[in-house]
Amino acid sequence: MDFLKSAVASIAKGPAFPYSFGDRVDLDQSAWTLHNGTKREDGSKCSIFSFDASANRSGLPLAKNAVRKLRTLRHPGVVKVLDAVETDQLIYIATERIAPLTWSTKRKALSEESLKWGLHNVAKTLKFINDEATSVHGNIRASSIYTTESGEWKIGGLDILSSMKEDDAIMFSHGSLVPDIGPYTPPEIASGGWDSVRRNPTHAVDSFQYGILISEVFNGGFSGTDQVGSTKNVPAKMQTSYKRLTHAVPKMRLSVGHFLEQGTRSGSFFDTPLIQLSDGIENLGLKSEAEKDVFLTELERVAESDDFPEDFFKVKVLPELLKAVEFGGGGPKSFGLVMRISTKLSEEEYEMQITPVIVRLFASPDRALRVCLLDNLPLMIDHLNQKTVTDKIFPQMVTGFGDLAPVVREQTVKAVLTIVPKLSDRVINGELLRHLAKTANDEQPGIRTNTTICLGKIARNLGASSRVKVLSAAFSRSLRDPFVHGRNAALMALAATAELFPEDECATKMLPAICPSLVDKEKMIRDQANKTMNIYLERIRKYGQSLPETVLPSPEAGAGSQPSTRMGTPQPGAGGQWMGWAVSSFTNKISSAKGEIQPNGDGTVPSPLERSNSTPPANGIPARPAPQPAPSAPVVPQVSSGLRHVSNSTSAAEEEDFGADWGEMDEDDNAADAWGDPIMTPPRTSTSHASKTSSSSNIPYDDGGEPDFEGWLNAQAAAKQQSKKPLPKGLAPKKPTPKPAGPTSKKTLPSTSKAEPRKAPAPAAEEDDDDWGDAWG
Repeated sequence: MDFLKSAVASIAKGPAFPYSFGDRVDLDQSAWTLHNGTKREDGSKCSIFSFDASANRSGLPLAKNAVRKLRTLRHPGVVKVLDAVETDQLIYIATERIAPLTWSTKRKALSEESLKWGLHNVAKTLKFINDEATSVHGNIRASSIYTTESGEWKIGGLDILSSMKEDDAIMFSHGSLVPDIGPYTPPEIASGGWDSVRRNPTHAVDSFQYGILISEVFNGGFSGTDQVGSTKNVPAKMQTSYKRLTHAVPKMRLSVGHFLEQGTRSGSFFDTPLIQLSDGIENLGLKSEAEKDVFLTELERVAESDDFPEDFFKVKVLPELLKAVEFGGGGPKSFGLVMRISTKLSEEEYEMQITPVIVRLFASPDRALRVCLLDNLPLMIDHLNQKTVTDKIFPQMVTGFGDLAPVVREQTVKAVLTIVPKLSDRVINGELLRHLAKTANDEQPGIRTNTTICLGKIARNLGASSRVKVLSAAFSRSLRDPFVHGRNAALMALAATAELFPEDECATKMLPAICPSLVDKEKMIRDQANKTMNIYLERIRKYGQSLPETVLPSPEAGAGSQPSTRMGTPQPGAGGQWMGWAVSSFTNKISSAKGEIQPNGDGTVPSPLERSNSTPPANGIPARPAPQPAPSAPVVPQVSSGLRHVSNSTSAAEEEDFGADWGEMDEDDNAADAWGDPIMTPPRTSTSHASKTSSSSNIPYDDGGEPDFEGWLNAQAAAKQQSKKPLPKGLAPKKPTPKPAGPTSKKTLPSTSKAEPRKAPAPAAEEDDDDWGDAWG
């Protein structure tokens, strides 16, 4: 705790430094203190090395040498310096965010492939230091190596790095001041001091220490001189060259450059996919198309393995692939790799690195890239917010609905399923439906089929006001598609969305639309039609059970008022179902009556018109209109029947063309209006219906063949009242009296007294003898 207080106090009194100190990182075998830090200007991450001269005055020359070498020695394999300040008492060095390698090696957290990759990077850097810079590092060990956020190994610990061209190099005078350097020094230095470095090859010291580093990382640490040259846990292919690195004679040691050359030979220990990947990724934009294809194939194989560092792909490979896709012609294959690697990013990283690139790529005119974007949309949609999808991606995506290439149109339709959860209701029920209306009429049968499937899957995302109209029209149209899979898709979509249709819509529109498929030429369609039909029938039957038996008022309810119906409504249990009850009444009561109709109260016989123009035709032939009654004959007033009139005309069914016109929706529903006439089959027309309509326009109102119950009942009531006989229960006499046959007379019959017998009415003309009861029998 006292140390932290002194460190904070020293930092507060130190020079101006545009970086903020964070958590302290433990370092082994170093005079430096390492902190995580951030840059105050933009909050970017960094690491900060600090050296306090008041606590280690003897190490100040080493710290100053490290600062100078870090500033002048610029190499990708050396820790990257961002800024540095130094005074006589304090030195601060801001670098890229790094972590000590010992954190991973002591826990044996790295795979063999990752260790080889790291050693390869260190070997390339040491080769540069020894050969190009003619310098000696002198402090190579695990505690001097750091790992970046990408997992790459970087060399640090440049406290005694010296050029062999300098006579007063700090290595010769202060080499022994490096903390814990003894076990890592080669034999010649242990016996002759650091000055012996001058008399031996430049690479001698670093080669020996690099050999120790190999043993240290593969064994999780370094126990002492007994471990030098031990091949324990060292890969077999590397053992021979490794032994030569730690040879006791300096001039017999293998240089790091030669060790690197031997390792990179075909089939050797540095010939690994990860190393090849790291070497080739930086030059991806410079490769030819053939070389690029080979490289990306290898990269794809490496990305599937779990033995390679994820951080390297996220930090190093991903940015290079993004640049290749956007600017270097990386193509769909590169973008596919981007999507696979991006699944390992956090939400913040994804939004910062991937989302801007995706938005820009959707604006690209490259069809292959567009198809690749649509194929990978499921991998990216969860990382995109609704505003980005609705405002930036969807407006670019919809251009694919009208693209000349069928594959683009088809992939765009398929992508709707992925993108629709992120679209607003206004876009779904507006622009999206208009585009789907076009693809539903596409010349390609596969696109029409996929549009039907798409509508079935997004049905619940459609607005409740237009959902039924759109789906019923779309599916009914697809049921007539000449493409067998299009019809099958319509039937399956109808089965999946059955609960979205009201019951009356199911009965009046959906079932009639499905019925033709029951006799389709393809068995697959017939089988699916039967399955779909059963779903709708079961739903309608269940709904029918919940309906009341009748909506007509009961006879008791209107007993005290003027009757407004021709006959009472049967109650439950009184006569069974309505149709069975009515037919039973006609057979038992009406058809048993023989003879002529009883005269009215004034002695007149009801004319045929008083019965009804809608009397069911006998044998299917309509009766000719009866002559008009004499003006003096009173006519029994007609009371409107409470029974529902059902017309036998087929005009409604013939005029209904499901899916023929999607424009029947509300005028303000622009998206629904976009669904026009189908292109597959022209709307049905009925010439017979037109002729019927025109020919019957001048005929008086016909109630569709309904028997004139009321006229018959009124005639019976008038006759019984005349004879003062009570009307028997059931509206029929207990013992019907046969009516004498005779010609029908249109003259008014003379009124009869109670004592006088009634005169038999004249028999009706032969052509008017229409027994309407027989027509219903």
